[in-house]
Amino acid sequence: MKILITGAHFTPAVAVIEELLKMEPFAQIIYVGRKTTLEGDNSSSVESKVLPSMGVKFIPIIAGRLRRHFDPYTIISFLKIPVGFIQAFFILVSQKPDVILSFGGYIAVPLVVMGWFLSVPIIVHEQTLVLGLANKISNLFADKIAVSFPTKNPKAILTGNPLRKEIINNVKQYHRKSVNILVTGGNQGSHVINLAIEKSLDRLTKIASITHVTGDNKFGDFERLEKLQNQRYIVKKWIGEGWGRRLKQADLVVSRAGINTLSELAYLSLPALVIPIPYLYKDEQNKNAKFFEELGLVKILPQSKLNAKTLYENIKNMLDNLKKLKENARKAKEIIIPDAAKRVALETIILVKQEI
Repeated sequence: MKILITGAHFTPAVAVIEELLKMEPFAQIIYVGRKTTLEGDNSSSVESKVLPSMGVKFIPIIAGRLRRHFDPYTIISFLKIPVGFIQAFFILVSQKPDVILSFGGYIAVPLVVMGWFLSVPIIVHEQTLVLGLANKISNLFADKIAVSFPTKNPKAILTGNPLRKEIINNVKQYHRKSVNILVTGGNQGSHVINLAIEKSLDRLTKIASITHVTGDNKFGDFERLEKLQNQRYIVKKWIGEGWGRRLKQADLVVSRAGINTLSELAYLSLPALVIPIPYLYKDEQNKNAKFFEELGLVKILPQSKLNAKTLYENIKNMLDNLKKLKENARKAKEIIIPDAAKRVALETIILVKQEI
């Protein structure tokens, strides 16, 4: 069995890959994704670094998209669209997968469309509360749509949002010598969060120990901030294996409002201060954040109001009320399906066997 996985949501993809390798240990898994983190930034993507160590073949693809704002890369990105479709066709013809599993984003669209053209079975996983443009297109060509939240789509199967095994396994409280804050901007990092942390660092380290995951970017945030490390401030470019342990050691998280991060926090009942990305399609991250705010999991700090002063004040206020925040966060766990990764893996395998 040969399974081709693609898409922009890397975290749930890893969780499903782990389950697929348990269910079908002789399966060949190929991942087609981004070689670099962002357009105009030559930093290597997390998937291109992590997947080869898991025994998964990584194939980069050049894919374009319709950008909603104009900058020097808008035209370049548009011109990449036909290149992505041509490249996707040749990848599929050469690799001959038995099934395509998409985790959304513009990267996946050419592979899904070309896969449909070549009669390859397709399953799309939808993580978010807001259906993005890329998945709107991909869903038209899918045989199955695995969803994280209930929907009326007749193709949909409720599986939940896959969580990595290190999040699910051994959920326990670690002994803490001090209050711990984990700061992350997601797989790609966040330059604006990194700057706000840097400018408030002297005050923050007086009230908590901080682990800061900067991501890898053209601004050199990691290289600059690494020089400021001390006993109460640890800097990581990214965390692969060991992410679950870091989360479970944290008392409070500062992050973006991506659905995968929020799902992990909900499962662990871990309160967070979130700074949603403000320019995504249909304001996706703000909607994610408001949904989880109503569940008592997060407090929202808009990016327009983010600076060193507001960041410190919000964190200080949350730490002062940490016991109550942790109690409020517990009900968020009720919406999480713990075996979601297993469900998506099983639906993928069933789709292959139905076609045989």
